[in-house]
Amino acid sequence: MTDNSYINWVSMSDKALAEQIGAYVRHRRLEQNKSQETLAQAAGISRSTLSLLERGETVTLATLLQVMRVLDQLHIMDAFVVPKTISPLVLARMEQEKRQRASGKKKK
Repeated sequence: MTDNSYINWVSMSDKALAEQIGAYVRHRRLEQNKSQETLAQAAGISRSTLSLLERGETVTLATLLQVMRVLDQLHIMDAFVVPKTISPLVLARMEQEKRQRASGKKKK
C-alpha cells in the first residue's frame, strides 16, 4: 500500500473507495502471510468472494466484517463509535439539582 499523508475520501467514487478497502484487506492478508484460501475458510466465505472483496467488487457488509475479524482489524470500528453527549439544558438542570451545602444535622 502506498503511504498517503492525505487522501481526499470525499472526492473518491464508490468504486475507488471499494478498491481502497480491497487493497487494505489484501495488504493485511499478505502481511499475515495468509493465502486467500486460508483466510476465506477462516472467515466462513468462499475464496472467490474474498477475491471479489480484494478487487473492490461488491460484497456484503457481513462479509467485510467477517474478514476484518479474522485479520484482527476490528479496531477500525472505533471510527464509528458515537460519543454520548449531554445536552446543555440537561447539564444545567443537573447542576441546579446538586447539593449546595451540608445540612449540618447529625444522624442518630
